[in-house]
Amino acid sequence: MNAQPPDFRQPRPLGSLLFYLGYLLSMGFIGAPLALLAWPLPIIWRFRLLNLHNRFVVFWLGLTCGIRYRIEGEENLPAGAYVMIANHQSEWETIFLQMLHPPLCTVLKRELLRIPIFGWALRLLRPIAVDRSQPARMLKMLLKVGTERLQAGLSVLIFPEGTRVAPGKRKLFSKSAAMIALRAGVPVVPVAHNAGEHWGRGDWVKHSGRLQVRIGAPIQTQGLNAEEITRQAQWWIEQALVEISAVPRPTEPPLPSPESTSTQG
Repeated sequence: MNAQPPDFRQPRPLGSLLFYLGYLLSMGFIGAPLALLAWPLPIIWRFRLLNLHNRFVVFWLGLTCGIRYRIEGEENLPAGAYVMIANHQSEWETIFLQMLHPPLCTVLKRELLRIPIFGWALRLLRPIAVDRSQPARMLKMLLKVGTERLQAGLSVLIFPEGTRVAPGKRKLFSKSAAMIALRAGVPVVPVAHNAGEHWGRGDWVKHSGRLQVRIGAPIQTQGLNAEEITRQAQWWIEQALVEISAVPRPTEPPLPSPESTSTQG
């Protein structure tokens, strides 16, 4: 009988139950003590300590559900501050991407900060919490706080789709990430992954296999506008998703190529 390839997907209901049990227990027995230890420390040490919990979650997921990962392009991460733009499919990338190049401040829903233990630890990492019920006010605050974080040497992680989008679906990116990068004069780093094929939204059963993360070369923002930067980032991410996804990519909504922006200008 032929061995299954490393990225073969198979449902793991029992492993998923074990994962969630360990995940919940780890918040109390690992996350909470680490948050207490991290509270008086500088931001870089807070990330290093609290990322120990993230590393445990990724390890525990692999052990219980057989979900591994392969990462390409890690050498593309700049030494200085930058804005990371990633597609959003699951909870996995919100955990894993924090581990790549800390400190990395995440733009997230304000409601997440109210979750006991989890929200308390999040506050220590100086996230950019937004109220999505007030879009105009949200954008103004996002630009102000995001620029401040970048000028302080902290990178910013944004999921420009604004919500989790299932594999095989597509949503056009917002320009907020590019606007922040332009204000602060920092590059944009695109990241593509297919985590939703293994840890899906609304599906408690995880699927084993090897998911892939691909990091693109930094997009330098000088001489570009927010629309051009956003189109370049989404185009690169979409092309990467075509190559790494098991679920076929959609044809709608149509995705303008980066060249179409320059020809219009």
